[in-house]
Amino acid sequence: MYALGFDIGGTKCAVILGRGEMPENHGDLIIDKTAFPTRVERGWQAIIDEMIASADALLSRNGITDPKNELVGIGISCGGPLDSKKGTINCPPNLPDWDNVPICDIFREHFGLRPNLQNDANACAVAEWKFGSGKGTDNMVFLTFGTGMGAGLILDGKLYSGTNDMAGEVGHIRLADKGPEGYGKEGSFEGFCSGGGIKRLGEMMLREARAEGTESVLFSEKEISAKTIALAARNGDNLSKKIYNICAEKLGMGLSILIDILNPEAIVIGSIYSRSSDLFDGIINNVINKEALSHSGQVCRILPAALGDSIGDFAALGLAF
Repeated sequence: MYALGFDIGGTKCAVILGRGEMPENHGDLIIDKTAFPTRVERGWQAIIDEMIASADALLSRNGITDPKNELVGIGISCGGPLDSKKGTINCPPNLPDWDNVPICDIFREHFGLRPNLQNDANACAVAEWKFGSGKGTDNMVFLTFGTGMGAGLILDGKLYSGTNDMAGEVGHIRLADKGPEGYGKEGSFEGFCSGGGIKRLGEMMLREARAEGTESVLFSEKEISAKTIALAARNGDNLSKKIYNICAEKLGMGLSILIDILNPEAIVIGSIYSRSSDLFDGIINNVINKEALSHSGQVCRILPAALGDSIGDFAALGLAF
């Protein structure tokens, strides 16, 4: 038995074939994979046709001739908004013409199985829960902390997606009256804790530093980003360290809210945090100790995501189970 996963993005799409039973080592799960550029300008029908053709070729070269009886399931990970119950994708920002696309019905008609469709944050939460840092927990929060800030929630051993798949939109929480904008809201969690948010915070603080005559190596950077600011902070640049200290403080505040409301065993954080936890940990621990209920804070571990750049592959396969 096998599992089939589809990871749909605005830049590329991937089709992943995995084992139908979870191996002890998650690295042994993936059997084969194919990927292609999305090229959104050609429209959703052409993209889905290529996904199906790529999957058929993948199955064929691995000797799978009867997907309905040889697959344990199919998983689809895609950016939201979407409707997991109806199985439709509803115009994600990176897939602009995908208006109420009935992808689950299309795949069920072709493969004989109804896929499990989830937004990418939920899918990544499942992946880290089944294969990564959250393995063995019953209550876990996954935070994307990449281009944006979103969450996937595992509660009482199940994925919780909410009434209409909008659970986990933590990036919209306002953490300050003023601050960088994210998710359309000034001072939001995403405004302070995302790649774009750190860049905007850095640009704001650079303007202030220039006006005050403060020195910073960032003045010589051609492009300001979360990565360049992190490198400068590690090299001792005071302004860069101050930028990340503010980000870490706001991350600690956001985590404290989640800890108080959800009482999780673990909060697993991806992308920027997993690459730069040294710039966050001391500050976020101090904030959590101050802000979160002690009984809840003491039982919650803050962990970097374990699956790295392969998380999209594991996310799609995890949904197939």
